[in-house]
Amino acid sequence: MALSKRLRELMNSGEVYGFDDPELIKVQTEQMDLLYEFNHLRPSDTERRGAIMRRLFASVGEGVHVETPCAANWGCNTSWGDRSYANFNLTLVDDASVDIGDDVMIGPNVTIVTTGHPIRPDLRLEKTQFSVPVSIGDNVWIGSGVTILPGVTIGRNSVIGANSLVADSIPADSVAFGSPCRVQRPIGERDRNRYWKDKEFSGSFAWSD
Repeated sequence: MALSKRLRELMNSGEVYGFDDPELIKVQTEQMDLLYEFNHLRPSDTERRGAIMRRLFASVGEGVHVETPCAANWGCNTSWGDRSYANFNLTLVDDASVDIGDDVMIGPNVTIVTTGHPIRPDLRLEKTQFSVPVSIGDNVWIGSGVTILPGVTIGRNSVIGANSLVADSIPADSVAFGSPCRVQRPIGERDRNRYWKDKEFSGSFAWSD
């Protein structure tokens, strides 16, 4: 059972809504059953893994690999581009859409959050929330322990350093880290010959003009 158009639009609107809707509860329970099955597969059972991923997620490109365990509010609101990879303990709070591009690398213990709750105590007592989509561009590398908050877009080719809290969008071709995460520098000339701190490439990886 898929979410209705009405609920998908509501969950991606950024508006406050209640999460005790019977349809929401029914679909989420079905998705949690799929996620449980996915997390308990043997690593060698690649055919079944692929089949469950195609049912669990909104879309799955070619060559995608998600390590287990993986946690998700829904799964069906997350889309994966080609050749993307997520390491252990990815958490997807995907009440709104999470769009992950091609060739994205996600480190262990990363959390992607599309949802928050009103600060007003009376509205929290009424079990309300709001959800805003998250978008991750092609060829992004997200380091271990990163948390990405609602409404964030990360531009293509960018690198997010470990343990960063990403509350605002990050432009393309940037190295960004910190809590809150900030752009530290553009990806540029120095990166042609250095891959980590002051370590330079050698052999076939060395840059030549």
